[in-house]
Amino acid sequence: MRHRKSGRKLNRTWEHRKAMFKNMARSLVEHERITTTVPKAKEVRRLTDKLIRFGLENTVHARRKAFRILEDRTLVKKLFDQIAPRYKDRPGGFTRVVKLAMPRRGDCAEMAIVEFVEGELKAKEEEEQERQNQEEENREEEAQGEGQQEEQKQEDIK
Repeated sequence: MRHRKSGRKLNRTWEHRKAMFKNMARSLVEHERITTTVPKAKEVRRLTDKLIRFGLENTVHARRKAFRILEDRTLVKKLFDQIAPRYKDRPGGFTRVVKLAMPRRGDCAEMAIVEFVEGELKAKEEEEQERQNQEEENREEEAQGEGQQEEQKQEDIK
């Protein structure tokens, strides 16, 4: 009987699953979005939510536990300094699994995107702010350019 046994086996040995989920968690922290199959996405969501909870603790012990999974100092630093602070007011549910319409070519497996919930919004807000700043700079340059053109026309008339 399989009572009280959580998690999916995914037709892999325990060592293979452990390595696969560590790699997927590393990729998610690095790129903030990955594409995978739906069952793997639902399982890696558990691990990444745990990593973000470590990031919210922000203790030496939490950093060491996160390092055990990520095995890369730069990713641990990114997790604790950039990703986790976004979720300080959020009680849970830090990742989102979005099912894709098109299955994987070859074996027709259902595919999904795993991403951080607010990571996408923050990036879009930053891009929007950058675009607005760019537009303002262009307007100022155009205004200066028009002023210079008017001066040249006046000089040509004289």
